[in-house]
Amino acid sequence: MPPAAMHQSSTLAVPGHPSIPRHLAIIMDGNGRWATQRFLPRTAGHARGVQTVRRVVELCGRRGVKYLTLFAFSSENWRRPQEEVSLLMRLFVQTLEKEVGKLGEQGVRLRVVGDIAAFEPRLQELIRVAEARTAQNDALHLTIAANYGGRWDILQATRRMLANHPELLADPGAIEESALTPYLSMAYAPEPDLFIRTGGEQRISNFLVWQLAYTELYFTDRYWPDFSARDIDDAFEWYRTRERRFGRTSAQLAGSA
Repeated sequence: MPPAAMHQSSTLAVPGHPSIPRHLAIIMDGNGRWATQRFLPRTAGHARGVQTVRRVVELCGRRGVKYLTLFAFSSENWRRPQEEVSLLMRLFVQTLEKEVGKLGEQGVRLRVVGDIAAFEPRLQELIRVAEARTAQNDALHLTIAANYGGRWDILQATRRMLANHPELLADPGAIEESALTPYLSMAYAPEPDLFIRTGGEQRISNFLVWQLAYTELYFTDRYWPDFSARDIDDAFEWYRTRERRFGRTSAQLAGSA
C-alpha cells in the first residue's frame, strides 16, 4: 500500500503563501568549482559542503521552515569520476554516523528518497537506522535525495500504482493525478514553495520534476560551501515579493486579500 498523501497537488488545490516557505528544496551546487578556485581537489569542496548542510539545517529550523529537501546525489552523478563518487559515498556514511544524534537533539526527522538499492549494504543500513531513530521527530522534516531523479520518481510511482491497481491497465482513462501522487517518493510533504540552486546554473537538473510545477525558482551564483545565513535570508526576502497566482489573475488575488 502507498503512504497516505498528506497534501494535495498545487494543480488541484491552491496552497497558501506564508512569508517563510513551508517547504524549501535546494540543489547544492558548486562544491567542485569552489575547490578548484582554491587549487584544492574537488573532493575538498564536497567535504566543506557538508559543513554548509549542517548550517542550513540549523538555520531552517530557526527560521520556521517545516520541510527541507536537499539534492545530495542524482541518478546522473554516477557518471562522475570514480574517485569523486567514492568520496561522496564515504562522506554520506561519515555524516550519517556523526550527525544522526544531533538531528535527534534538534527534533529533525530524516528521510532519504531515491533508489538506495544501488548503495553498498553498509550505507543502506545506516539510512534505515537513521530514519528509524528520528521517525518521531517533527520540528523539521529533512529529506536527502540520493541516487534520485525526478523521472525515476514518476516511473516508480506509476509502476507501484499499476501493481496495486491492475484494473487501471484496462482503463487508462480512469487514471487521475490524485491516484498517482500517493506513490511519489515525497507524498508525505507539501510541494516545495521555494527552490534554490546555488553555483550559478539555472536549471532543475531532473530534481523533483513533478513537485516543482508551481514552485518559485531562485538561482544564485554563490557556491554551496559559501552559502550563508545572509543568502538564505536574501532568498526568503525574494520569495516574499513573489505573486503566487496558481492560475488566477492578479485582480483575483487583490480581491481575496
